[in-house]
Amino acid sequence: MMNKMIVGNLVHRPLRSLISIVAIALEVTLILLIVGLCVGMLNDSKARQAGIGADVVVMPPGSAYIVGLTGAPMPIKIRDVLAKLPHVVAVAPVVTNVSAKGTIEVINGIDLKSYESLGGPFRYIKGGPFQGPDDALIDDILARSKKIKVGDTIDILDHKFRVSGIVEPGRGARKFVAIERMQDLIGAYGKASIFYLKLDDPANADAVVDEIKRVPGMETYVASSMAYYLSMMTVNHLPGLSAFIAVVIAISVAIGFIVIFQAMYTAVMERTREIGILKSLGASKLYIVNVILRETTSLAIAGIVVGILISLAARAAIDSRSTLRVVITGGWLLGTTAIAMIGAILGALYPALRAAQKDPIEALAYE
Repeated sequence: MMNKMIVGNLVHRPLRSLISIVAIALEVTLILLIVGLCVGMLNDSKARQAGIGADVVVMPPGSAYIVGLTGAPMPIKIRDVLAKLPHVVAVAPVVTNVSAKGTIEVINGIDLKSYESLGGPFRYIKGGPFQGPDDALIDDILARSKKIKVGDTIDILDHKFRVSGIVEPGRGARKFVAIERMQDLIGAYGKASIFYLKLDDPANADAVVDEIKRVPGMETYVASSMAYYLSMMTVNHLPGLSAFIAVVIAISVAIGFIVIFQAMYTAVMERTREIGILKSLGASKLYIVNVILRETTSLAIAGIVVGILISLAARAAIDSRSTLRVVITGGWLLGTTAIAMIGAILGALYPALRAAQKDPIEALAYE
């Protein structure tokens, strides 16, 4: 009987119910997509760094664990010093630069021979290596999302490059140019952003890091094993990212809370006589609260389902049409469901308690 009454109440005001469902769906979508984008981009960057094949990384003093944000402040001649250290098999200097034109992307200036000595040769899907200083390599994900073919001209740092090859993804960046050309483009002659080291055995990484720290003049350089470097690429270790996610969640919850509060409060005011009749027939305060909260729960469940479906559809569209990656895990689905449900119930709690406190005689006399 109660369920029939709840359904009748929701159907009686279809527009208000629809607005409540849409608001909760928006709340869920905001959380899943924005958090999914942050985590997805971070995980993608982490996987591509692991795919380079290095065992140790060396960065300038004061560097954060975000590739591309340090410029190119290190003399490239450091490569010769690092190459002489015990257990070091290969050293690859890389000049990185972040481009915010269109989308944020990291571009790598590489010495092809030393870079391939880290994790093996590039696997070319089409085309081949650089043939000249104005050639570039791109990965398959970028090529498919932007519909770029071998021989096409692309813009990198306001300079025209010919695509000489399309490679399998997962080797650091999505765009590669010759290191000399990158140095020329950013005015960093004889400089590097990061050095990748390949060792005779990855187990010697910590020993090599200690050795680097003992090299005169390199005491303040940031050197770490690749394993440690990747472990630091998390939401909690990147400056401001966890705070940004917390703000997004707070704003999303506020949207759902306000809409549900308004909808349920208005519903209680409109059903004053109905509540009076129920109480005159013996309905307890708990029964009235239960009715209001069950209505809210029904709206919340519908909104959560719609929000999840929209998020999954948006993820598929983003993955197929861009280089961005959205990660929606089971944990975040459960967490977002709990957040949306709690926010909705809190929004309905005051209207429910107000309804339960109504005097049946005054409610029946209400016009």
